[in-house]
Amino acid sequence: MALRLFNTMSRNIEDFVPIHEGKCGFYGCGPTVYNYAHIGNLRAYVFLDLLDKTLTFMGYDITHVMNITDIGHLTGDADDGEDKMLKTAQEKGESVLQIADFYTKAFFSDIDKLNIRHPDVICKATDHLPEMIALNKRLEENGHTYMAGGNLYFDVTTFPDYGKLARLNLEDLKAGARIVVDKNKRNPCDFVLWFTKSKFEKQALTWDSPWGRGYPGWHIECAAMSMKYLGEHFDIHTGGIDHIPIHHTNEIAEAEGATGKKWVNYWLHNEFLVIAKTKDSQEASGKMSKSKGNFLTLQRLIDRGYSALDYRFFLLGAHYRSQVAFSWEAMNSAKQAREALIKRVAKVLDKAGVTNPEDVEVLKLKDRAHANGKEGTGTKEQKAWLEKFSVALEADLNSPKALSVLQSVVKSKDMSAVECAQVIATIDTVTSFDVIKEACKSNKKKLARELGSDDLHANDPEAAEISKLVQERTIAKKAKDFARADSIRKDLADRGITVTDTPHGAVWVRD
Repeated sequence: MALRLFNTMSRNIEDFVPIHEGKCGFYGCGPTVYNYAHIGNLRAYVFLDLLDKTLTFMGYDITHVMNITDIGHLTGDADDGEDKMLKTAQEKGESVLQIADFYTKAFFSDIDKLNIRHPDVICKATDHLPEMIALNKRLEENGHTYMAGGNLYFDVTTFPDYGKLARLNLEDLKAGARIVVDKNKRNPCDFVLWFTKSKFEKQALTWDSPWGRGYPGWHIECAAMSMKYLGEHFDIHTGGIDHIPIHHTNEIAEAEGATGKKWVNYWLHNEFLVIAKTKDSQEASGKMSKSKGNFLTLQRLIDRGYSALDYRFFLLGAHYRSQVAFSWEAMNSAKQAREALIKRVAKVLDKAGVTNPEDVEVLKLKDRAHANGKEGTGTKEQKAWLEKFSVALEADLNSPKALSVLQSVVKSKDMSAVECAQVIATIDTVTSFDVIKEACKSNKKKLARELGSDDLHANDPEAAEISKLVQERTIAKKAKDFARADSIRKDLADRGITVTDTPHGAVWVRD
């Protein structure tokens, strides 16, 4: 099989055929950094991470680009409402840039906890004004714009394919429009490419442009930055389903209106996460909304005793195109399932003699490498299991089926423990649940409890020093520096510390 993806543009599952063989460029809409990301927002980035790691697993040379919106995003996607960044800055009594910096750091802290790999290119809107102005000038030269009330607008009637992604009928939209929020617009669907002082006169960040001093519309940001780093025609663009009718629709009009050619080959969109209505829930049910205040952050889950990776497990248990209902009961199930998986992996590692998380890199098999045609490594049985895992991912990133394969691998009887551990470690390069690391930690804690070891006593002021010496002794032994190893053992013995070498490494106890 080959990778097949659901393309929102065609509403069909299609074979993925990259523009350049063995390579893939894709752009994912990033956060508007005016508040903490809620767990619904974070679903989009777990999905993006699954796509990123799946493509890597299959051997593609990827370029993953993501924006940081720190200007120009209004509370309404259709040029209405307040500026999100300015609103928060005024509420907090800080500058827009201070707000952007704080919430950008908070966002990356969250994705790090979720084991989400950082994109290859992270581009801030405030760093790319020249590219936005240049794109607007191309649109102006191609006859797609007009000035009204001091603002530069995109005239959607000049772009015959407007609304093709969302299957919008422009004539129906005109007939059904009862309220035109912006009286300067010729058509309800027209949108702003550049704002000047005619709107938000107290705007904190403004720049000089051919149309006056002002700031860019939100949609032009993504179009300009994606084209800068991926070119005027690239493979994949992703985002949440809420981006389809306005943001992505307007991006297409801008990019293709400027270049006169197809912009993106595959459009992928993840569904919403909603809060389930339960009798014990303290949260309002329905779609999360920062403006309404009914949203949960990742830290809230951590404060309730869950790991961020429990939430990742919960999300990957559903297909990215399926709406997911969040509840504390569902989180409990995900936590229990992940812990049960780690326990089973721990038994495999125990049999395999795997003792340290550092062994993970040694364990990983080479990826199947579809894209470059190389043959994957491993035994016949290992390749068969990785084939099952790949088949699941190839079916439009079917993460529930991929997780089912992982669960089956752990219980398989057709491989040795070492072979099984290798397959688990390789699969976890995509699922990223840290099962090897957590299983090693679990085994070490279990052994420490059995031996009465003190090396996990965080409140012992000597523990860190003793553990460091024990580690130095292990390194010395591996280097065949037995004189140094014996010296450390004697020094520790003089202090009443006994070191015992076990299949899980050296542990120590006080006499």
